[in-house]
Amino acid sequence: MKITTKEVRDITSILDDIIEEYKEESTQKKRDWRTYEQQVARRLRTAFRKLKPLVHESVSSIKVIKCETRGSKPLLTLEQKVLALLLKHLIGKSNRNMSLMLIIFSWLTDVDVSYKTIERLYSDQEVVLALHNLHILILKKKRVKEVDCGGDGTGYGLTIKKHYASEAQKLKDKLKGDSGEKTKPDKEYKKKIFVYSFALIDINTRMYIAYGTSFKSEKDAFLDAMAMLKDVDVNIQSLRLDRYYQQAYVKLLEEEIGKIKFFIIPKKNATIEGSWEWKRMLYRFVHDTKAFLKECFKRNQSESGFAEDKKRTGWRLGQKREDRVDTANVLTGLWHNLYWLGN
Repeated sequence: MKITTKEVRDITSILDDIIEEYKEESTQKKRDWRTYEQQVARRLRTAFRKLKPLVHESVSSIKVIKCETRGSKPLLTLEQKVLALLLKHLIGKSNRNMSLMLIIFSWLTDVDVSYKTIERLYSDQEVVLALHNLHILILKKKRVKEVDCGGDGTGYGLTIKKHYASEAQKLKDKLKGDSGEKTKPDKEYKKKIFVYSFALIDINTRMYIAYGTSFKSEKDAFLDAMAMLKDVDVNIQSLRLDRYYQQAYVKLLEEEIGKIKFFIIPKKNATIEGSWEWKRMLYRFVHDTKAFLKECFKRNQSESGFAEDKKRTGWRLGQKREDRVDTANVLTGLWHNLYWLGN
């Protein structure tokens, strides 16, 4: 196997033309709307039918021994806490409104709590542990084991006044300035308004394997997702990432996860310097570019997954504290996987 930096840059220099040619040759399947609606209805029925049994199973293995006996007895069981938080996230109501809606649910469940109780669920360690168990359990039920993944990042608003998509573009324009030169970003501005989210998706089952959040950058959200991946019993066979993730990330992932087949479009100034897997990837890119692009573009599953999530649970996470933002992002990922459990 031989590859040179010149060969890589020769292809990247004409890559736009190759992509246009590839798109013309590719045929887009038209969606059968009747079949699509039937599939969506089946997925919804499965999600709601299996939700309570799955939550029950996820909390049944948790045994908490409390040394401190003082204080009032919790009004909700751990199972009720998890269900309440999942339903609150799906319905999209505020903590106060959700606490009042539980009065309606009390006709069936005999539950009546304050909005502070709902708010504290986001930082309840027992609930966080149960949610993690639920994520693992859903992947096992779906038999997700050997996976081909795509990974991408997005942003969620923390306030109703600012929308991530429009504000992110304004921020990019602001960074360039009037002269076109980049200026230092206002970190405090970003921290208060948006949170970055990164998710790894199995392109075959459309299930999220791992996800992470960060107030600082997509890179930190990516690293958070990689940390979660270590606790998930899933083997990644191949991975498709944005071209932002180059040699250093390939080496990092090889060290942390093991041997993976990568599909990352190299930058125009890319070199062959890097790990052997980076060189193997560049070889595939140069010698069969269209087949390489076909695999790369499967990463679109990530973008459509984010669009689906934001339609379902909104483009805001509705929390401000960092630990509670993480929990809200986990809830988004859980509802995504629950909706695809019946596919």
